[in-house]
Amino acid sequence: MALDLSTLNPAQRAAVTAPDGPMLIIAGAGSGKTRTIVHRLAWLHERGVPPEAMLLLTFTRKAATEMLERAARLLGHKLHQVQGGTFHGFAYSVLRHTPPIWAGGPVTIMDTADSAAAMQQCKEALQIGRGDRSFPRVQSVLALLSKARNKEIGISEMLGRESPHLLAHADDLERLAAAYAAWRREHALLDYDDLLFELEDLLRTRPELTGDLRERFRYIMVDEYQDTNRAQARLTRLLAGEQGNVMAVGDDAQSIYAFRGADVRNILDFQTLFKNTRIIRLEENYRSTQPVLDIANAVLAHSHEAFAKRLFTTKQGGERVRLVRPLSDLRQADLVADRLDALLETCRAPEIAVLFRAGYQSYHLEVALAKRGIRFRKYGGLRYAEAAHIKDVLAFVRLLINPLDMPSLERVAALCKGVGPKTARKIFALLRTGDADGLRKACAKHLDLAADLALLDDLRATPPPPADLLTRIIDQYRPRLETMHPEDWPRRLQGLDELRHIASSYTEVDRFVADLSLETPDEETDEADAVVLSTIHSAKGLEWDAVLIIDLVEERFPSRHALARPEDFEEERRLMYVACTRSREHLELFAPQMIHSRGGGREHAAASPFVRELPPALYEEWQEGYTGGIRKREPLAPAFRTEPPAAPDDPERNPAAYGYCRHKIFGRGKIVERIPPDKCRVNFPGLGLKVILSNFLALEE
Repeated sequence: MALDLSTLNPAQRAAVTAPDGPMLIIAGAGSGKTRTIVHRLAWLHERGVPPEAMLLLTFTRKAATEMLERAARLLGHKLHQVQGGTFHGFAYSVLRHTPPIWAGGPVTIMDTADSAAAMQQCKEALQIGRGDRSFPRVQSVLALLSKARNKEIGISEMLGRESPHLLAHADDLERLAAAYAAWRREHALLDYDDLLFELEDLLRTRPELTGDLRERFRYIMVDEYQDTNRAQARLTRLLAGEQGNVMAVGDDAQSIYAFRGADVRNILDFQTLFKNTRIIRLEENYRSTQPVLDIANAVLAHSHEAFAKRLFTTKQGGERVRLVRPLSDLRQADLVADRLDALLETCRAPEIAVLFRAGYQSYHLEVALAKRGIRFRKYGGLRYAEAAHIKDVLAFVRLLINPLDMPSLERVAALCKGVGPKTARKIFALLRTGDADGLRKACAKHLDLAADLALLDDLRATPPPPADLLTRIIDQYRPRLETMHPEDWPRRLQGLDELRHIASSYTEVDRFVADLSLETPDEETDEADAVVLSTIHSAKGLEWDAVLIIDLVEERFPSRHALARPEDFEEERRLMYVACTRSREHLELFAPQMIHSRGGGREHAAASPFVRELPPALYEEWQEGYTGGIRKREPLAPAFRTEPPAAPDDPERNPAAYGYCRHKIFGRGKIVERIPPDKCRVNFPGLGLKVILSNFLALEE
């Protein structure tokens, strides 16, 4: 049957029917990119291109299978011979028939267990990490080495950026990386990461093989191109040739996986690598209302380097986006819970999502929802009551309240070296009978446990406020946190800091524990009856009727780590864009006026620069007053703004408002706010935000 293109919009139709040559499809969020790829496959086949001449590269086998099935339905018959799948799957399909020369024959692929066993052998052979509980475990070592390899940076550099607490182990990790690579070669084995690099090496050293593959795969399509790493981009060029028929589909504004090795430069530089590239923009959005899209467009308007795009929809109507200013992050949790209660009157629970930058940022909200009986499912990060470090600290608190809480005693005892269940039961019996002498003798061999019990006795004798109590317990627990979780203890400590912050709103510790226990962590939650809590990274590719984004303040979103380098700051901007475009109809942004400080108090919170940049006409602001309740602010210009930026569709916007600059002392920085009459707030990598007189800044052209 003839292929029907009438359902496509003009931009999609142009992409589907484009002539041969390199083509870059900039597919804005919700713009129907999958439909475009599917129709392109069907159109090529209808024009006489044999299925075996097409190569479809995606990031999951499931995505490739679904696209091929949809294309088959359009044509009325299957496309069995189209090779579709992941980069790694394609690499293996080549390497299994043409193994690397060094292997001397066929190679096999290691699974996760194989890799862990091999790394353990290398550790033992080099005597690395023996007796050092701060050294990362085998699985974490593999993850660290894989991350450095996919980013193609040195291990020390990667640790310095993402895990500075492990820098002391950089040399040993380098030795392990070399030993593990040698072990794989010795046994003619490849791990998952090897597939890409070995195929690249093969294509560079075997030009006849490269020529054969180019001859066979005359039409190459790559989905989610913004998520490719450097090796995948180089493979694309090797397979297609400089002027080959490659169609890359992606959105630079949705490149948010740099931590996995994705490089936004791949899509930004595509037209440089492939001469005479045809660029087609898919900007008509089929998901969201125009008010939501206006916010998303405004977020992108100040991108330093990006493909210009303006999302629009033909849908009519849509309510204005809300910007809510709670008094504090604790009050934010209550206000969000109130909003969810209201939204549940008109929306199904699974069609509502609360999004946040990091998993720990939902802890306050989880407690507030449990109090109201609002069920939820969390994606990206554990619920507070499921995390081991949270359970450990709460076991101390429970044992403080009830000395005969046997499960909590067993958990606390298990944190102490050399204490097993048998000893814990003996201690419990002595506590129950009040045998102080017997207890002293039993603990003489276990000084950590003795110290823990002494701390609990002291806290019972003079009970401090709940937040202070948590502080003392966390201080006692921290050395064990560092040894039990050497890979990510700073992140876990941040979660404990949030737990302490939750406690600061209580005057009675038993009420605090009771509220945390309202919903048992093992309780299965029916997805049909639960709202969604999710990190933004976990939300990519999903959509909901209503989306609420929380903690939109400096150092939380963007994260404090993103302020060190301009490229990290720009990725945070893209993350904000992804979050906004998850909403179909209703979008609310929450920016607390004060947040909990690590010192235990509260401090004023500056709204996220991504919020400050929004033109006031695009949203309505609701602010919580000190006397309770929230009210809509009139006029719309919010109090924390200084000067609204130019409208997002103004191509002549003043580069002095939000551009890059140089300072004689601080170096290169990103202007994030103008402060009339003569100052700018500038983010300097490694130094953070500073307010500088405009006359001392040299603007970059």
